[in-house]
Amino acid sequence: MTITLYGIRNCDTMKKARTWLDEHGVDYVFHDYKVSGIDRASLARWCKAKGWETVLNRAGTTFRKLPDAVRAGLDEAKAIDLMLEQPSMIKRPVLEGGGHLLIGFRPEEYRAARLSL
Repeated sequence: MTITLYGIRNCDTMKKARTWLDEHGVDYVFHDYKVSGIDRASLARWCKAKGWETVLNRAGTTFRKLPDAVRAGLDEAKAIDLMLEQPSMIKRPVLEGGGHLLIGFRPEEYRAARLSL
């Protein structure tokens, strides 16, 4: 099973997720979308599966610094465009593979997904 962990290398939540995966012997590939970007197809797939409101990181500094006019009238298409322009607006981490798509890091969800088997 190939698992890809998407995020930003120096994010504290990412560090926790990588530590959990390493401690549980889960093989994964890390994709730093701040360095390598992200494609529209992946964002659309995640938004379809989990909802764009879940994928978009509204709590982050990047989103909060946007002008009100840009944040007004958000819908999925506009959210995807924003995340493509500034990948820091994607909630971290995104774990995809082996039939799993997990957004954010909660150890109980990783455990429930039986990633370490």
